[in-house]
Amino acid sequence: MTATVLIVAAGRGHRAGEGCPKQYRVVAGKPVLRHAVEAVRQVAGVDDIAVVIHPDDEALYSLSIAGIDLRAPIHGGATRQESVRLGLEALSSSARSRVLIHDAARAFMPPPAMTRVLAALDGVDGATPALPLADSLRSGESHVAGEIDRSGLHRVQTPQGFKFDAILAAHRAAASGATDDVAVALAAGIKVALVEGDERGFKLTTPADFERAEAMLASRLISRCAQGYDVHRFGPGDHLWLCGVRIAHDHGLIGHSDADAGLHALTDALLGTIGAGDIGTHFPPSDPQWKGASSDRFLVHAAQLVAARGGVIDHVDVTLICEAPKVGPHRAVMVARVAGLLGLAESAVSIKATTTEGLGFTGRREGLAASAMATVRVPT
Repeated sequence: MTATVLIVAAGRGHRAGEGCPKQYRVVAGKPVLRHAVEAVRQVAGVDDIAVVIHPDDEALYSLSIAGIDLRAPIHGGATRQESVRLGLEALSSSARSRVLIHDAARAFMPPPAMTRVLAALDGVDGATPALPLADSLRSGESHVAGEIDRSGLHRVQTPQGFKFDAILAAHRAAASGATDDVAVALAAGIKVALVEGDERGFKLTTPADFERAEAMLASRLISRCAQGYDVHRFGPGDHLWLCGVRIAHDHGLIGHSDADAGLHALTDALLGTIGAGDIGTHFPPSDPQWKGASSDRFLVHAAQLVAARGGVIDHVDVTLICEAPKVGPHRAVMVARVAGLLGLAESAVSIKATTTEGLGFTGRREGLAASAMATVRVPT
């Protein structure tokens, strides 16, 4: 049985410190929201993902999930509870049986824990991942006043799963002030089962939590570098494509696709970091469907393969080798385009150019070349 995941990402995250809202901050080379979405996409049985965002965050959202095909984001409300209700209302127009309501701030909840929540819904109307308390509990202000029995107490996490119609009705009837969706469900008389959670599903709240996330990801990843190289000949035309940007020129580039040598070289570099062959393996020039295709599709595909292996792209570097066109006037746009395609900060993208001082085929202006390097961290 399939399920929808509703990711709530409309908060401001003031306790996380200065900067953009925490769901868009970069951890291990990717925005937090992207980590959350990529983890959810690995859960078997999830066939739809919707994200609730603040109305002011459209640009940040688009940058964070660039290259991932999702439905249009849903605008949230003044509180988390209102945002969830608005999200459920937006999804109610089509038949849905189960929904997992997830916090973007718990971006590193492993897919197996989410699968346990989903499986529990086969027998109950609600389920939540939870961890039993391990620490001793004491009451008091400045001094210890007494001991609190911790048996039967749990730390509750997300995603919290429900039968869709039941939780929608519960939210419509709920009073304000609920701390999570379990509270809304209990108020409506819905029984909620406890399933095993995971410590890695901690919530990003303070600057220390971001440090913890960086350390956690670094501890299970090793760094790999790989390079890519591509050449295309000049031919008739009034423009060419380089690093995803259309540039007016007195010649075009000849190739089966759009002949974007920069993106082709970078695609090969990314594929090389995970030993996934080369661009021709995935997009054979003999296949007519790729004739004239935009090369951003190739780059996004390579990035998705890296993500599917649990990899994190740390940095990419492209060198364009040509006498013309001049790359300098277009460099900033190229950097922004590649960063958007890969979901990276622009500081993690380097694009530069050089000539061969009149030597070789590039010096004779017969064509141009591109060399690329990608640095990726992958699970050990």
